[in-house]
Amino acid sequence: MSKGLRARRASGGDMEKERETLQAWKERVGQELDRVVAFWMEHSHDQEHGGFFTCLDREGRVYDDLKYVWLQGRQVWMYCRLYRTFQRFHHSQLLNAAKAGGEFLLRYARLAPPGKKCAFVLTRDGRPVKVQRTIFSECFYTMAMNELWRATGEVRYQTEAVEMMDQIVHWVREDASGLGRPQLQGAPTAEPMAVPMMLLNLVEQLGEADEELAGKYTELGDWCARRILQHVQRDGQAVLENVSEDGKELSGCLGRQQNPGHALEAGWFLLRHCIRKGDPELRAHVLDKFLLLPFRSGWDPDHGGLFYFQDADDFCPTQLEWAMKLWWPHSEAMIAFLMGYSESGDPVLLRLFYQVAEYTFRQFRDPEYGEWFGYLSREGKVALSIKGGPFKGCFHVPRCLAMCEEMLGAL
Repeated sequence: MSKGLRARRASGGDMEKERETLQAWKERVGQELDRVVAFWMEHSHDQEHGGFFTCLDREGRVYDDLKYVWLQGRQVWMYCRLYRTFQRFHHSQLLNAAKAGGEFLLRYARLAPPGKKCAFVLTRDGRPVKVQRTIFSECFYTMAMNELWRATGEVRYQTEAVEMMDQIVHWVREDASGLGRPQLQGAPTAEPMAVPMMLLNLVEQLGEADEELAGKYTELGDWCARRILQHVQRDGQAVLENVSEDGKELSGCLGRQQNPGHALEAGWFLLRHCIRKGDPELRAHVLDKFLLLPFRSGWDPDHGGLFYFQDADDFCPTQLEWAMKLWWPHSEAMIAFLMGYSESGDPVLLRLFYQVAEYTFRQFRDPEYGEWFGYLSREGKVALSIKGGPFKGCFHVPRCLAMCEEMLGAL
């Protein structure tokens, strides 16, 4: 707990009430984490081929048996992280499922070993269906392998993680030709915020309690942070999703695009970076530009919740789902505001955590069948009743709940 937080709490007359509220939220979050994990453990395990079904309807029935590599990696990572950090999840059923998922990835995810490019979609038995010309399947593959190593101690998983990490860095910083994405004459040389964000997340993942790798990736982490900070544009009044490679605003819809949830997720990635670096000045900048600014612009004043996309000049965004409320931005906002409060003691950030968490639990949570709905209308009505699909798996919701439970327990 930070000194500032202790000082603020000690000087307040409502300290006991605050403590009770925080404890109540810790219990609420912990109970929800148990229900969410139970849903995935009951419905998603493929006992025949290994790995996980993620296309699950409201009740958990499989409506498509395609397997999405990034969601396979996310679920392996999530299971291993829960196994390592929570005593109540430290049991063989969870670890064995994670290992089965990891072995499925090792056998089938890479398109043409020893090459490193991974498929995006596989059949149930592991045959490639589709590939994306991005780094994200490979990034979550790396996270899965590193966590499997931490949970099992089997060095082959860590070897795979480090080799894939080196390949990803090569694609991003040296030569992207291996991704199979041609540079067309009319295409802008744009940098989406997701790329340095994801790399910064991997820097933390691989460097955790590993001085050698933390040292190896120090410069990379600083580079990622600088690239993310370039997305603060318009004299600090907007976080843009895409900028030019030299950090300038792009023209058209692409350049004006904003994603409040993504900015908030980048915010807590950067906060973790600030903690590692011991940089209070950068922390203050991140709190203002990547937490408070996206919330002020992104919160729907009429119906509550965070817009999915916005246009920096208030044109109507071209994405059909721009006004919908999705599960993952709200999960990231809960993490960001609670982490911001934990590090700064600013009561404004705690109030924003409560505001987002109350909305999220009220609108997304399914008390009947478990897990959360992922897609709501602007008004907060369920638009898609599915619990999982090509983009929603066992990751954002349980990661949010697990991290919030840990942070609430430390306050």
